[in-house]
Amino acid sequence: MTMNNIRIVVTGMGAVTPIGIGVQAYWDNLISGVSGVAPIRGFDASALPVRFGGEVKDFDPGKYIPKEYEKNLAPFGQYAFAAAEEALAQSGLEVDPFRTGIVMGTAMDGVTEIAATQTEYDAASRKKVSPRFVPKILGNMAPCQIAIAHNIRGPSMTVNTACSSGIDAINVACLLIRAGAADAMLAIGGESIMCSTTIASLSAAQALSRNNDDPSHACRPFDLHRDGFVMGEGGGALVLETLEHARARGAVIYAEVLSCANNNDAYHITSPRPGGEGGAQCMQLALEQAGLRPEQVDYINTHGTATLKGDAYECAAIRTVFGSHADALAISSTKGATGHLMGAGGITESIACILAIRDGVLPPTLNYDTPDPACDLDCVPNTARRADIRIAMNNALGFGGQNASLILGRYED
Repeated sequence: MTMNNIRIVVTGMGAVTPIGIGVQAYWDNLISGVSGVAPIRGFDASALPVRFGGEVKDFDPGKYIPKEYEKNLAPFGQYAFAAAEEALAQSGLEVDPFRTGIVMGTAMDGVTEIAATQTEYDAASRKKVSPRFVPKILGNMAPCQIAIAHNIRGPSMTVNTACSSGIDAINVACLLIRAGAADAMLAIGGESIMCSTTIASLSAAQALSRNNDDPSHACRPFDLHRDGFVMGEGGGALVLETLEHARARGAVIYAEVLSCANNNDAYHITSPRPGGEGGAQCMQLALEQAGLRPEQVDYINTHGTATLKGDAYECAAIRTVFGSHADALAISSTKGATGHLMGAGGITESIACILAIRDGVLPPTLNYDTPDPACDLDCVPNTARRADIRIAMNNALGFGGQNASLILGRYED
């Protein structure tokens, strides 16, 4: 068997999201149509043009993270750590220190910690900053803390590719496994960007929905009246192993990673190429890597952030790649429920794909009321739907022209 033929499977999952902490709570609420978008409670947002988001609710880090690790982690790292603990526990993996590794995906690292610390420092008469400040804001601190907690001494990397970071973390983890650097990898994502500075910047860029009067219906992927994305936060984790390694230890296998592609639009810092050309090329590359025909894909969990151009271009890209099969293909955006989890979203949305395959349920696109001719695909509007799903694709299309497409399949011997 050559390295390129090594089969990689998912044996553990973990999730911290605005609609539930833990994979089952996340999934149950996702398919029940629960919205996690609400007025911001974490800080005073009353003076901001946007005063709502998808916050993680009732998260007590002490329930999920030993105190010696919690104190050195900013919220984005805490969410990733908690998700990793769930994924490792679910997998039953007995860590082989030098054959196990971690890849972290995050878009904005410790931005909330930076903003809060700067505000406190500027207001204080006695200027003092905690010695933990710098370690806490580093993107790689969560995987480092997880490594210390579990004696994971293999490959350790942090990927920062904007909204594509989570899927890219999965991709890098798979590349390391196929390169022979590890038998098992944790792919994790964490994001916490709810602060005045971030909201003010994205509002000025006219990227965010401003539906302050009705937050739970603000994120409207593919709807004609969509007016921007909704910020979210959270964490996700997957345990990835070679099939041989998973079989040898009798692991439960939830899905198989069939391919994972990455490319760049090379066009603009925030806008995708017109017509979604870069995203189309990325999806096509993922299909080629997996050796699949377009008609073999049953479901796409889209990037679907509810921006005017982004949603239309992604639908155009899907039509380019899937041709006539696009009319029979189910797609949805789970961001209507959670908001945009940035670096964590690529992981949590991959979990949604895995559970859709497992349970035969398509998660819905919430708040889809008025069809848009530019988004004329089956968006699974508002209500989950039973379907036989063998192969699912997950897209993440980020600032800077970053594109990532992951294909997951039902595990079969």
